[in-house]
Amino acid sequence: MNKPPFRVTLSAWLVLFLTAWNAVRLWTAIAWWDVLTESSAKPVPIVTAISGAFWFVIGLILLWGILLGRAWAGKMLIAAAAGYSVWYWIERLVWQEPRPNWLFAVIVNLIVLGIFFLTTKSLTREMYERKNKSPTLE
Repeated sequence: MNKPPFRVTLSAWLVLFLTAWNAVRLWTAIAWWDVLTESSAKPVPIVTAISGAFWFVIGLILLWGILLGRAWAGKMLIAAAAGYSVWYWIERLVWQEPRPNWLFAVIVNLIVLGIFFLTTKSLTREMYERKNKSPTLE
């Protein structure tokens, strides 16, 4: 079995990081439900738990597809990255009050989206998927 290209490995690590982050969000919303409710946290704990669970499941499916070299993983990666960015900015603009460091958040968001876009559109990624999808018979 061939080692996946660096860009594929990088995308898998980024997806793993974001999946773990959302697992922690889900667990925190459940474990600290009473404290978050008592302190009137925004968004309410149910929204945090549902969004954490949703992005955790999406991340697991996406990570599985990337690691197995499925052809649909590239398209799902772009859709998930765009959806996650939209959700992040909605959450940030609607529920967070002071909105500090917005320039840093924009720059990091664009860099991560750029990495995901380059990963899915690179020739290396396409060759990796083709090689795993239809191996040659000898």
